[in-house]
Amino acid sequence: MERREFIRHTSVLSAGFFIAKDMLAKDNGPIYGHGNMRYRMDKNWSKADSQKNPVNDCHEMVQDKKGRILLLTNETKNNVLIYNKSGRLLSTWGHDFPGAHGLTLFNENGIEFLFITDTVKHQVYKTTLDGRILMTIDVPLETGVYKKAEEFVPTETTIDSNGDIFIADGYGAQYVTHYDKDGKLKGFFGGKGEGDEHLDNAHGIVIDRRYDTPTLLVTDRTRNCFKRFSMDGKLQEVIRLPGACVCRPVIKGDHLYAAVLRSPNLNSENTGFTTILDKNNKVVSNLGGTEPVYTDGVLQPMAQAEKIFLNPHDVCVDNDENLYVAQWASGKVYPYKFTRV
Repeated sequence: MERREFIRHTSVLSAGFFIAKDMLAKDNGPIYGHGNMRYRMDKNWSKADSQKNPVNDCHEMVQDKKGRILLLTNETKNNVLIYNKSGRLLSTWGHDFPGAHGLTLFNENGIEFLFITDTVKHQVYKTTLDGRILMTIDVPLETGVYKKAEEFVPTETTIDSNGDIFIADGYGAQYVTHYDKDGKLKGFFGGKGEGDEHLDNAHGIVIDRRYDTPTLLVTDRTRNCFKRFSMDGKLQEVIRLPGACVCRPVIKGDHLYAAVLRSPNLNSENTGFTTILDKNNKVVSNLGGTEPVYTDGVLQPMAQAEKIFLNPHDVCVDNDENLYVAQWASGKVYPYKFTRV
């Protein structure tokens, strides 16, 4: 074969290879993230019909022990949408939560329950998985720091193994209130203020059991960080995440996941991404965000790098370590699925 013909033949084969590769990548969806925490994106995971089962803000998601994915939205035509992991809609319920915001799953003696916060009604509800309300928690006037219901705007809960309830008042007075399993107030901490022990936009809360002693991780979204408190409310650590207005912390295994609503501040619309931290609370991957860089042990400011999200609000990690990302004020889109690769 002459040299000219060989080059032409090789070029055709190479072009065909890269075209096929690009088509394969397109069919399977693009991959995002860094290091060994990388994921293939599926924007069309949800098979729900937006005419029959609309969403407004997709606020939070959890997975129950049956493997189902539960989505909370403030659309009162169907506040809770229940999916299988393939995105098929199994059932819906809920018409009474106009401010549906926080969704927490708790296993109590083998039976699973939900805790829902409503920012419009200024209440927190414990419900069955099919929507029956079992308990309602109102504004804790007995603290002395609240004078009326409107000052209490709960955004998230976390439940201890003994049934104790911790509520983050992320859109109100910024306190974390602590109740027993029957809803009796046991204490409170935080509140607005300038010191690290205070909170500003205490949007999320979770009990961190990755270490020997359980602690509370609380979001301070305005200040781009998570704050670690003892279970009785003493500040222990500030996990700084420059450039990331994080939502609630989600723990699965050794990793900490969070939707980043906006970057670098809450005034920057449509600039979100999703971040993942390891057990040492070091950022190891950003989906749609810049690669994490540490200089002399200090995390450098992060930002949106690819506009795959507008304003992500929550991350759900399923039992196969796949991610589901729900978004707020993002065109009423259903959640996206990210399959780990």
